[in-house]
Amino acid sequence: MRKHLRCPECQTEFYVDVDVENIVRVRCPSCGLTGRITSQKTVDKEVAIQVFNLRKVYGDLVAVDNISFSVKKGEIFAFLGPNGAGKTTTVEMIESVRVPTSGSVRILGRDVNTSFNEIKEKIGVLPQEFHSFERLTVRETLCYFSKLFKKRADIDKIIKNMDLKGCENKLYKNLSGGLKQKVGVAIALVNDPEIIFLDEPTTGLDPKSRREVWAEIVNLKKQGKTVFLTTHYMEEAEYLADHIAIIYKGKIIAEGSPGELIDKYGRGRILHIKKCKSKKAVEALTSRGFDVKTENNGDLSVTIDHKEKTLEVLKVLKDLGVDYESIDIRRSNLEEVFLFLTGKRLSEVAS
Repeated sequence: MRKHLRCPECQTEFYVDVDVENIVRVRCPSCGLTGRITSQKTVDKEVAIQVFNLRKVYGDLVAVDNISFSVKKGEIFAFLGPNGAGKTTTVEMIESVRVPTSGSVRILGRDVNTSFNEIKEKIGVLPQEFHSFERLTVRETLCYFSKLFKKRADIDKIIKNMDLKGCENKLYKNLSGGLKQKVGVAIALVNDPEIIFLDEPTTGLDPKSRREVWAEIVNLKKQGKTVFLTTHYMEEAEYLADHIAIIYKGKIIAEGSPGELIDKYGRGRILHIKKCKSKKAVEALTSRGFDVKTENNGDLSVTIDHKEKTLEVLKVLKDLGVDYESIDIRRSNLEEVFLFLTGKRLSEVAS
């Protein structure tokens, strides 16, 4: 981090870059006075998770490259990126499943390396590719996992809140994929945690099951829980998250709310003109300052600052006598944000 200093000898003000909790020798650029400083970690009572300069290296592979971020209490935080970007490695270091090469993590103000026994009682975890005991019922499964913790939540309340009442006496092996994931989320709640980690909770689910799991994640926030979600689904992050950190090749390349990211890196509103293959239209609109792209299917895509610009575009087409099938206005999305930041679509690198 960058630290602002004032020389005690000559009062010159200057800046130095300081790693958190590292002692650094500094020298005043004016009078030459030398000294040592350190930057202490600050604990924000409104922050659930703080990650400082986290790094994980396997031989020559840098899986997570010196990342820092924080998660506020009561929010849904989405860690978004393609498979292999470093999402699961990061979350497992936060959970103390993996040991970082360097850096540190604080959960609810406590260092995970020195206070994990206290922290584990306050977190719930749904790991990637979750599986449970096939010959236990849903209720038996929740009761079993609850016995691993000192603090135990009300199992009946979890079953009700997770909408599992109709299958509480069914064997886990007989549940659908969507219900199995809901049971996984329910298991993460058996100790009534303050923070819940959900690692790719909807991978492999059909659209209906995915929406059902989304509804339960939203319900967790309504209960005051903090949710740390890892996902490679843009739509999932945009629908659920209050705050998003996009990770790519081990680095966080952008961070903010969905709206902030779209406003900063997206293309704004896009006017799609279906079956409009006129070169004259492209030339006329471009000459008037519009950003026009021809899609692979021949449709036109026109970036507009505000909806009123639509009338101007349509007037140009009418004056030229250009035919088209239909138009629609679409807001920019996270897929376009990722494309702008990396030059690739997430779908091209997520498999």
